[in-house]
Amino acid sequence: MKPDIQWANAERAAELSTRYNVTPLTPAFRVDPQFEADVLDGLDDDPKHLPSIWLYDRRGSELFEEITEVAEYYPTRTETRLLAGLAPQLESEIGGVHTLVEIGSGSSRKTRLLLAAMHSLRRYVPVDISADFLHDAAAGLARDFPHLAVQPVVADFTAPFALPGGASDDSAGNLGFFPGSTIGNFTPDAAIDLMTQLGRTLGSRSRLLIGVDTTQDPALLIPAYDDAAGVTAAFNLNLLDRINRELDGDFDSRDFRHLARHDPHHGRIEMHLVSQRAQEVHVRGRTFMFAAGETIHTENCYKYSPTQFLHMAHAAKWRCERSWQDGGRTGFTVYLLRRDS
Repeated sequence: MKPDIQWANAERAAELSTRYNVTPLTPAFRVDPQFEADVLDGLDDDPKHLPSIWLYDRRGSELFEEITEVAEYYPTRTETRLLAGLAPQLESEIGGVHTLVEIGSGSSRKTRLLLAAMHSLRRYVPVDISADFLHDAAAGLARDFPHLAVQPVVADFTAPFALPGGASDDSAGNLGFFPGSTIGNFTPDAAIDLMTQLGRTLGSRSRLLIGVDTTQDPALLIPAYDDAAGVTAAFNLNLLDRINRELDGDFDSRDFRHLARHDPHHGRIEMHLVSQRAQEVHVRGRTFMFAAGETIHTENCYKYSPTQFLHMAHAAKWRCERSWQDGGRTGFTVYLLRRDS
């Protein structure tokens, strides 16, 4: 029996159609014009920077899953423990919700805790920018939860996107799931804008279950983003390989190194790629000069305190119904928010 996957959109149309007997609504793979624009603009800027969302092609997504398993990376273990404890409570807390929408779904491993515990769910909508990775994760969940309609959406969730039919007009309201402290990849203003947009997408009466890391201890933070095995370094450097593959670049990743540093003033970890020497690199026929030691800023990971986060949530028209906090060194917190209007 074929898994019950109902693609709202998809890339790699021929493969999806053959493997799952569905009719994707988008053409086969092509370079995302926004990726090209962001790379060319970011490398031309001073200081150089690239949006972190482009770290997550298929290989980047695979490497991030490896990161979540290294000993130093505490956020995944901490959040998973919290979710395992709270998942059985959600059914009674918000009973009757039929649709779970996961933002930046990745492998959807944590989602299984919710899908197994919430028996009212009838529909699961994973949203991710990596079509290949989304395709594999959705197929596995459709096999393991045959009572669910699995409706993947290939989208950049930082921009407005549409929910598939059924989810968009569910009278019971939707439950959004935004794990991994991914909200920390956004500046405070951008985080408010994103949560406001997600509120509009999920609709009135909806709720949002969101994980937020509050850690400010460099002794925990630096190893978590620069693990001894070098997995995070490979994840960061893969962005250069992606530029080479998709945008005709000629980066030599051996000439760059990964750097994670703590910025206590802004309350964040920054990831950079550091040029090891003076060099020039070409992308799409354009030349970009690097000085020795010059960096490309690839990611921010803000660690918002409960006061900061709740202020942002209220500004985005969400109110907190419940929260669950790690009692250890991290202070990692999972919030259940409800849409104000």
